[in-house]
Amino acid sequence: MRFLVVDDFDTMVRIIKNVLGELGHNDVVTARNGEQAYQILTKDKIDFIISDWNMPVMTGIELLKKVKATPAMANIPFLMVTAEAEKDNIVEAIQAKVDQYILKPFNPEMLAQKIACALHKKNA
Repeated sequence: MRFLVVDDFDTMVRIIKNVLGELGHNDVVTARNGEQAYQILTKDKIDFIISDWNMPVMTGIELLKKVKATPAMANIPFLMVTAEAEKDNIVEAIQAKVDQYILKPFNPEMLAQKIACALHKKNA
């Protein structure tokens, strides 16, 4: 299974990659913003997207909307990782068809649980 981790903060990318590695997921591609991520999605087979919300060029919510509006990508599970705890933002992400939503800071168990939930939802 190939993961795409999208975040402009190197430390967060490293943390997520480490957790994925602990879960046995070592095929991880990274992008620094939504635009870069979308370019990767058009060229490579990606099975799961983990994206930050706040990034330059194209935000995570813009990426989410673009992915879900693209038929070839619409079924890829999408986990939004963010510090955005405001209800309006959560509602916007749900309306944009996000599969799971996790708030920073999080622990490895929380991330693993959200990934499992998103995969279960996809396979249900």
